[in-house]
Amino acid sequence: MVEHTADIPAWIALFMGLYALGASIGELIKPGTWGLMVEDFIIHPGLLFLAGIVCISIGAIIYLVSPWNPDDWLSILVTVMGGGMALEGFLMLAIGEAFMKWARGLLGTISRGWAVFSGLVGIALIGVAIARL
Repeated sequence: MVEHTADIPAWIALFMGLYALGASIGELIKPGTWGLMVEDFIIHPGLLFLAGIVCISIGAIIYLVSPWNPDDWLSILVTVMGGGMALEGFLMLAIGEAFMKWARGLLGTISRGWAVFSGLVGIALIGVAIARL
């Protein structure tokens, strides 16, 4: 009998890759969308608060469900990504407007470059996940 176990880090990497690739395609099709979203967060504190709650919640879930395995680089990467998302959500809640202004500066005028980078990261995550599943 063959034993099947879920490769949780690979599944998380697959869905994170789809997210990154989808966001990338959206920004490349309609440039400036990411910048407009950041502006919406600055203008509407309620929206920023909700985004912070969602971000910290999803990040915490990823962090908690991904099994920590120091011998598995993908397990480590996924855990760090989940922790990073939770930290991002915390910053949105704690210093939201300042954090979004920093994000606006980071996006700057090279949002196309960030979109291409996001797409490449998404493709890489999807590829790694498919290879492991």
